[in-house]
Amino acid sequence: MPSAVRVGVVNDMADLGPGPGDLTDWLEREVERLHASGRIAASVEFVHAYGLGLPSGTAEAIETAFQELVEQDVVLIVGPAIGDNALVAAPLAERARVPTINWAGAERARSRYMFQLQVGSHEDESLVIARHLAESGARRLAVVYDSSPIGTRHLKYLEDEAAILDLELVARVEISPLANTADDQVARALGGEPDTFVYLGLGVSAPPVASALTRAGWTGTRIMNTAGLRGYHGDFAQVCDGWTYVDMHSDANRTLQALLKEQALPPHQALAAARGHDLGRLVAEGIARARDFSREGLRVGLEQVKWLPAAEGEEGTLLGFGIQDRGALHGRYLVLRQWLGGKSVEVAR
Repeated sequence: MPSAVRVGVVNDMADLGPGPGDLTDWLEREVERLHASGRIAASVEFVHAYGLGLPSGTAEAIETAFQELVEQDVVLIVGPAIGDNALVAAPLAERARVPTINWAGAERARSRYMFQLQVGSHEDESLVIARHLAESGARRLAVVYDSSPIGTRHLKYLEDEAAILDLELVARVEISPLANTADDQVARALGGEPDTFVYLGLGVSAPPVASALTRAGWTGTRIMNTAGLRGYHGDFAQVCDGWTYVDMHSDANRTLQALLKEQALPPHQALAAARGHDLGRLVAEGIARARDFSREGLRVGLEQVKWLPAAEGEEGTLLGFGIQDRGALHGRYLVLRQWLGGKSVEVAR
């Protein structure tokens, strides 16, 4: 076997260098842990490529960054992180026959060579939202959704589950995923006289929606998908105060709590730590279990990763793949939380 393993990292949220979405430190941490235990004997080199993808950039930027890594003979690629870009990368992984782990919410971005650590789910989140609302007594939903593959996919699954649960969608209003104002869209949504307001999308347009809703004097139930994860940065949490949203970490997860204690990390870094730990562990275990350090060897190695405790999700959530299984998280990996006073509070279930 070669003495070195080259792992590519594609960052679809920056075009010039390290920035948002860089989880290299976590990847290196988990690889080093298995080095120390003797399970990985070869050296591991991380090679980076950057391309500002959708919605702010272009699909072509993802294609270029991905090809840069392929041409550098990497045997595994990590990324992209945004669902629209993962959909762009999936056929590229198939064409190059290079195993890739995206960390996005697009379930459709899975294939023989494209693995996924779910960061939310365009399909599962809407079911969790609909069931929570039905149990809470909601009946009339107004929806503002991004006019993008992310927003429309979320809407489809919300519509399907709402029909089963006897929830009525009284308004469906599109908004640009890069919108900076939303008064017209919110006014149209409220025209349906809802008892609940739902936002679905990537999250860039969520603060304008929340601000417009506040100006309109709305005091009813407000809920969004994992767009609410943006509350861990900037003033998003203050603007979206009172909104329930879908998160990826639970205060009761013992793997996560042990990780936070070990790393001496504050609670507001829990999500980043959980995601970084889980992604790093998948990469490290895939390398450790590979039959050889070829691309095919890494694909098979990832398929052997099974039943590892995840730091994401509720206690008992597991990490792993399989011969026909490309979604890493198994169990209750989606957690409802709410932004209150700038802090994320877990919603009791």
